[in-house]
Amino acid sequence: MRIVLLGPPGSGKGTQATRLAQRLGIPELSTGDMLRAAVSAETPIGRKAKAMMERGELVPDELVVAVVAERILRPDAKNGFILDGFPRTIAQAAALDDILLTNGLNLDCVVELKVDEEVLLGRILNRAKEATTNGQTARVDDTEGALRIRLDEYRRQTAPLADYYRAKGILKSIDGLQPVNKVATSLFEALVA
Repeated sequence: MRIVLLGPPGSGKGTQATRLAQRLGIPELSTGDMLRAAVSAETPIGRKAKAMMERGELVPDELVVAVVAERILRPDAKNGFILDGFPRTIAQAAALDDILLTNGLNLDCVVELKVDEEVLLGRILNRAKEATTNGQTARVDDTEGALRIRLDEYRRQTAPLADYYRAKGILKSIDGLQPVNKVATSLFEALVA
């Protein structure tokens, strides 16, 4: 099964993608994780992406598409994958369509996690606080200022993807403010419905 999870930053996409990947036995492909790994490894893509990510800006399509195109064709993604954080724009969605078509593949479902933005702010700030409390480094984009920029970018660039995938007949929406286990149940039910 090839799945895209949509939702604003902090909506629980990563948490749900991990759970769903384990349940379905397919890899979770988080562009955020892939980009952070590139930054950490100081790859050419990582060096370009680092400053943008620290400011809460979106990484340009060509960099993200290159990372995703390479990753979805690896052997462990042969039976499917869950994309978390990609596509973020209509242009990225079209690029994904082209990559899949070129390789004889298709998306099975796109699930949108719907959440209130003020609740998201609390989630993000709590995630940063928990990381610090546990002796870990908080994500560079887990600040109120960066989140507000990311939410604005989401509303302008990513939210229109719901209509894009609705028109293709593969969009399902669920309440992302439910308890984590209930979201997981609703997500799985949406996929098998």
